[in-house]
Order: sequence, then structure tokens, then C-alpha cells
Amino acid sequence: MLVAAALVPDTALLVPGASGRTDPAAGLREVATAAVRRAVEHADRVVVVAPGRAARRTPGTSPEGSAAPGGSAHARAGTTTVPAVTVVGQVRASLAAAGIPDQMLAQVPPADLVVPEEVAARLGRTHRASVPTAVALRLLAATGRGAAHAVETCGRDGVALRALGSSLVSARTRTALVVVGSASGRHGPDAPLADDPEALAYDDALVDALRSGEPAARERIAALDPVRAEALAVTGWGPWQVLVGATAAEVRADVEGLVLLGAQHVVGTWLTGGAR
Repeated sequence: MLVAAALVPDTALLVPGASGRTDPAAGLREVATAAVRRAVEHADRVVVVAPGRAARRTPGTSPEGSAAPGGSAHARAGTTTVPAVTVVGQVRASLAAAGIPDQMLAQVPPADLVVPEEVAARLGRTHRASVPTAVALRLLAATGRGAAHAVETCGRDGVALRALGSSLVSARTRTALVVVGSASGRHGPDAPLADDPEALAYDDALVDALRSGEPAARERIAALDPVRAEALAVTGWGPWQVLVGATAAEVRADVEGLVLLGAQHVVGTWLTGGAR
């Protein structure tokens, strides 16, 4: 059962040392760490849900893909046959894929991740964590907790992703999700990608829905167009679909939106009645 979810950004800047001597995300990191700590407090199992590599590609470029063990395709947008991949084995929380050498960062123990039994037959597998997954593992390490599983979303099949969310919390085990992803990266001249005048209205509506958490708001999140989300460099579309599918009960939402260096981030918690 789902007891809580922490919503955290996917930016590598949440990791101390990732930006060198400056630390523009110190305040955001503090809020994100508090959200994770609150979400996992009463959980017996923690599952990380993060965007896969294809979800973070710049629109118009070729997505990154790799062969997962067992022959499953890894996150090739538009062609993948699985809604997500599981990250398995002893996994390092490395940010090397973001160009940040491991020696710049504090060392954290590797995470021993296994395949969730409830989704083992339906998902591909990878032994290499994406940067958003690594960020989540480091946030968890800062709270003294670890993850049991990690799944990385891929493709644009919202129905399949919501079904995945339901299956992740189908057992009686008290489960917390750490849901990683950000809204548009196209806000103004400081944005990671070119400014888009539609980003502000899109993100305002999105943050309002995540801040509410009510059934009607969850329906609005489920109805978000993945193509438009990709064009606006929204990395959280897939993980939020999983969150909606995992949430069957009423939730108490405490979520805020924060813009950092031209990117809109959301951070906070959804708590269900199972959270004591």
C-alpha cells in the first residue's frame, strides 16, 4: 500500500559539490531532503521512480538507448515495448553521465536494488542508474534510508505507466515512492533550453494539480500530453503518471513550485491515510 510519496526535482544540482564552489540549489536541496525524510518515515519499503534517459533528451535529437540484460530495449522513445526499466544490482549513485566526476562528490554506499516481484515479468532491466535515480539515492542516503527498488520510466504510454504505479503498491507492504522529475526547463534567458512562452501557463496548471492531489487534479495530470511535455522539456511526465496510478486513496498534498536557473521544479509530499 502507498503511505506517502516525495516529489523531488531531477537536477544534479541537488547534490552537494555538483556545482563546484557555488551552491545555487542549497535551499531547494533542503526542502527536497525534508520531503524525502517525511515520506519514508513510516514506510517499510522505498521505491524510486525516475525519468529514464530517453525522457531527458533534447527535443529533436536522437534518444540515448542501450541494450538491457536479457535483451530488453532500454528507453527508446516511440519504439520501446515496456513502460519502464528496473535498475538492479549493486548501483552507484554516480553523476558521471551529467559530466560530474565522482571524486567531486561525497561518497555514499552503493545501493543493492532488486527487481520488484510484482513487475518483474513486464519491465526491462538495466544495471546503470540514470542521473535522476542517482540524485534520489543520494537524497535517501542523506536521510539514512535506502531504496529497495528503482524504476525508470520511458516512452509515452500513460496507461501502462499508471498500471505500473498501481502494481508497485499492490502488496500490503507499507510503501513510499520517491518520485523524481521537474516541470519545464524553458523559463527565460537562464533556462537550460530555449525559452518558450507557453512554459509559464503550462507549469502553473501542473503545479496547481500536484499541489492539490485531489482525484480531479490527478485526472488532469493523467491527461497531460506527453508530446507537449517533451517539447517543453518536462522531465517528470512519466514518473507523475506512475504516481497517479499508485494513488487510489485521498491524499494530503504539500507541494510547492520553485524556479531555479530557468527551470521549474516541484518538491513536496503526498501523504495517504496510511501515513501515521
